[in-house]
Amino acid sequence: MYGYNGKILIVDLSAKTMTDQDLNPDWAYHFIGGATLGARYLYDMMPAKTHAYAPESVIGFVSGPLNATKALLGARFSVVSKSPVTEGWNDSNCGGSFGPALRRSGYDAVFIKGISETPVYLFFDNGVPEIRDASAIWGKTTTVSEEILRAELGEKISVAQIGPGGEHMSYMAAVINDTHRAAGRGGPGGVMGSKRLKALVCRGGAAEIVVKDDAALVDCNKECIAHGSPGGMGEGVVAQFKTLGTSAHYDSCVMMADAPIKNWLGAPEVDISDEEATAINGHVTDPKYKVGSIGCSNCYIKCGAHYKLDNGKYKLDHASRPEYESLGAFGSMMLNSDSDTAVILNWLCNQYGYDTLSFGGTISWLMECYNNGLFTIDELDGIDLKWGDPNAIVAIAERICAYEGIGVPLNLASQGASRALGKGEECLVTASGIELPMHGSRHNPSLARTFQYDPTPGRHIKGGRGVPFGNSPPEVKFNYENTGEDDAKGLLEWELTDACGVCGFGNFLLAPWISIKMVNAVTGFEYTQEQMDMFAYRSFTIRHAFNLREGFRRKDFKISDRAVGKPPLKAGPLNGITVDNEKLADNFYGYLGWDIETAVPPRSFLEGLGGLDCVVADLYA
Repeated sequence: MYGYNGKILIVDLSAKTMTDQDLNPDWAYHFIGGATLGARYLYDMMPAKTHAYAPESVIGFVSGPLNATKALLGARFSVVSKSPVTEGWNDSNCGGSFGPALRRSGYDAVFIKGISETPVYLFFDNGVPEIRDASAIWGKTTTVSEEILRAELGEKISVAQIGPGGEHMSYMAAVINDTHRAAGRGGPGGVMGSKRLKALVCRGGAAEIVVKDDAALVDCNKECIAHGSPGGMGEGVVAQFKTLGTSAHYDSCVMMADAPIKNWLGAPEVDISDEEATAINGHVTDPKYKVGSIGCSNCYIKCGAHYKLDNGKYKLDHASRPEYESLGAFGSMMLNSDSDTAVILNWLCNQYGYDTLSFGGTISWLMECYNNGLFTIDELDGIDLKWGDPNAIVAIAERICAYEGIGVPLNLASQGASRALGKGEECLVTASGIELPMHGSRHNPSLARTFQYDPTPGRHIKGGRGVPFGNSPPEVKFNYENTGEDDAKGLLEWELTDACGVCGFGNFLLAPWISIKMVNAVTGFEYTQEQMDMFAYRSFTIRHAFNLREGFRRKDFKISDRAVGKPPLKAGPLNGITVDNEKLADNFYGYLGWDIETAVPPRSFLEGLGGLDCVVADLYA
């Protein structure tokens, strides 16, 4: 097979067995890779209604066909599992070096089930897999674990691992790659921890991906370079990402009320000033902390930054610049304007293995509860968690990481903590229990449908009209008529992005629709635009079908009232805005021809897409 190793690994940690399987070529064609291919495998491998932490639960690490090829920005892989938060489908995408390293080890994907009696890690030594004892790194932070592994195995390894957060099966736990890249959303690190699986480690690798048309792939790269070079259409945005990554516009997003303010309660100028927002964006923090640039494999942009910080209490040599989403979570969401605090919380999440969005959202939820009198200072271990207090914010973060006191229930994230502690439900801002990303659906109503009804809820970089739609004039973005077609067409490029292994920022950092050309050059599939459109709908549908098989229907996908302006804010740019989120969903499902009440696709839709016989059999037996 062009573009694939043609082999996957099935690991059973209970039985301590590893089995090679041929990659199903029909599935490769219909589902390509990443989250989409992972959904097809988990649909078959996991029994319906399996608990996320059960032995029968499966977690998969799935590459895309662009991984380990010459394709620019082609380093992304997906971690797929059931979410312990939603008990439905979960996929989380990650960059760094691990996706290409896994492919060079000879596998397109690894699927792990069972529960080990003792902590273990999977080691791929020049393509040979082995289950190894992880007792020496269990309980260690990600940097310490990687240092121990490098001392034992050599410097040339790539590690995807969990920190102590995953070991404690936190609902916020991420899978950390290269100690600062995270597959974070939905709790996949907790699934790894439930299996006592500390890490996957790749060293060397004899496999080489055979590309169908190498010259065509090189031409794609040239087209991308021209797009981002002086005079190219993407010159400005590429230059910005090279300099400041996603941090550049944090302050402007705050002042537009796109970014969250005070657990989504606040408004710019009323609760946070322009000076306070500017204090932690990349323009200000880079001169204070930056010592170098960092990027994923095969990336010429390198949007990340290596930070160093020494404020007396914390001396950090392995910190990184918080990205926009993390700045929102650790900044305006908490009314924090202290840059040291933002960098420290970002570092803690990377070291202990937490999703920064849920971590910040959970602390903000607790802040609101505390400031509303729902919790006493004694219940917070003596921490006076006032809005914007950097010392209190760091103290609560440390309790979460140490898994002590109030930090124990907070590891269940905001909804789980509310249930465990028996209060605070009125302060939750979630989609199906997952804390929202740092772009608001009151500012950009199109995100309400994505947050609530994507098969992996609470994501802003899934298909739909997308984040840029929020810049549309009010008469456009607050018009709820005839939105279905544009919303559905927004699936087309994003579903392919997650499947093929190209960076999500490639949608505007690379030449337009270049990923189709890259996939065809690598695999030889020769997808037409029409076939690629069918792939996108098939990709969305197989992920959605996993949830349908669990018994979920449209009524089961929830979003907090506050997220859609119920009641509306009384101040700021979004004063009086209420989003008609259900009308947006009506339009979306109506355009697809699905049942609007249940969100179940008709048999004709499934059969027309092809490759979904398993779904037809379950829904229309």
